[in-house]
Amino acid sequence: MQRSRIVFFALSVLAGSIVLSGCGQEQQAAAPAAQAVPVGVITLKSQAVTLTKELPGRIVASQIAEIRPQVSGIIQSRLFVEGSEVKAGEALYQIDPATFEADLASAKASVARAQASIASNKAKTSRYTELLKINAVSQQDFDEADAAYKQAQADLLTAQAQLKTAQINLNYSQVSAPIGGQISKSAVTVGALVSANQSTPLTTVTQLDPVYVDLTQSSTELLELKRALASGAIDSDAAAQAVVELKLEDGSVYAHKGTLQFSDVTVDSSTGSVILRAQFANPDKLLLPGMYVRAVVVEGIKENAILAPQSGISRNTKGQATAMVVNKEGKVEARVLQAGRTIGANWLIEKGLSAGDQLIVEGLQKIRPGASVQAVPAESVTANAQ
Repeated sequence: MQRSRIVFFALSVLAGSIVLSGCGQEQQAAAPAAQAVPVGVITLKSQAVTLTKELPGRIVASQIAEIRPQVSGIIQSRLFVEGSEVKAGEALYQIDPATFEADLASAKASVARAQASIASNKAKTSRYTELLKINAVSQQDFDEADAAYKQAQADLLTAQAQLKTAQINLNYSQVSAPIGGQISKSAVTVGALVSANQSTPLTTVTQLDPVYVDLTQSSTELLELKRALASGAIDSDAAAQAVVELKLEDGSVYAHKGTLQFSDVTVDSSTGSVILRAQFANPDKLLLPGMYVRAVVVEGIKENAILAPQSGISRNTKGQATAMVVNKEGKVEARVLQAGRTIGANWLIEKGLSAGDQLIVEGLQKIRPGASVQAVPAESVTANAQ
């Protein structure tokens, strides 16, 4: 009897262990199928995007005038403060005017003498005209008197031209600024001898408001842009494309926006680039000629563009851009993309993603293609980032 009880107890324990073992295996097999990994996703939307390009450039003065004397002489005085602002027409140097004043006085005397000669010869010609009618003078005498009168008129014109030249030279003895702007240091001092149209300038006047920015763009980029505009991939916006934003050497954005003036029609053979010129107001004289800057120009508007956060885009072993999306079956699907450029914290997607796709941006390290996932709105990526 006792032996029967022992056998019955052993069989009961064995049966219980078999049942428990079977339940554990069923639970282990069912657990993975029941749990889907949660991943953070964003739903992509199409939108109009303004495409911009950042180009390097240099500041160029809008006007530069090298001051040279028009007449020769001794510098009598310097009439400006070096480094100051001067106005157009303002006197800068005074060359000794004594010689030019004497020439002017002589020219005035020549004019007066020519006028007196005209009066005398005119009266004589008038008398001979009347006398010729009654044959009181010969035709030869009349012709000589008439020629002398005309010669006197020509002499007056010559004297008046000399008078004008003398007046111009006297005016040139005072060297004036042809443009307004900031003047540099003087290359000569009082007492220096200068000559007309000498090669060395006396000083330089530079106009700093406004200034130009000469930008360089590769001919390849320009060609691609023109093709995109011609094909309709990018829409042109003349008003937006005329506005230029400037970034200074320290990374700050210049307060005043500029306007695009023109694009050069030739390509520099040594650099393969085209020059674009923009104009900027410079009231505070912050922009100086030769300064290196970067300008942001608008290329056009791309309608129905797809922007994907950079956190959701990676590269495969071939260097191709890839992304993971949640398909309609709730499973992970790998996509190979064609990404154009970065815009802020996003990639501009040319191919591979479309509006409505659920792009996985969180939990990428936990998933693989084909795995079932639970899509939840991503916390680290906001609608503004998209």
